[in-house]
Amino acid sequence: QVQLVESGGGLVQAGGSLRLSCAASGSIFSNYVMGWYRQAPGKQRELVATITSYGSTNYADSVKGRFTISRDNAKNTVYLQMNSLKPEDAAVYYCHARRTWDTYESWGQGTQVTVSS
Repeated sequence: QVQLVESGGGLVQAGGSLRLSCAASGSIFSNYVMGWYRQAPGKQRELVATITSYGSTNYADSVKGRFTISRDNAKNTVYLQMNSLKPEDAAVYYCHARRTWDTYESWGQGTQVTVSS
């Protein structure tokens, strides 16, 4: 099993930047596709970005060109660099891990991102 702990959320003005981090422990990090999801009040949780252990990435259309997902397999950490933030990016951001060979997955506890206009 893998445990995930997010950090880096906070309050930022529109147009600003934040970097989220997610530290993984308890299992071999490279066995997991890592991702970031977000959930705004009254809305469903949605995919933001994913990254494979080889560095292949996928982004939601709403964040392409503004957000960058990366991972450091040596540090068991995945990052989400968020630039040009918009008020509609405000949400609780969750780190997600999906094991590559089966359906096992794990979620972090979430970190709040607030964007003021």
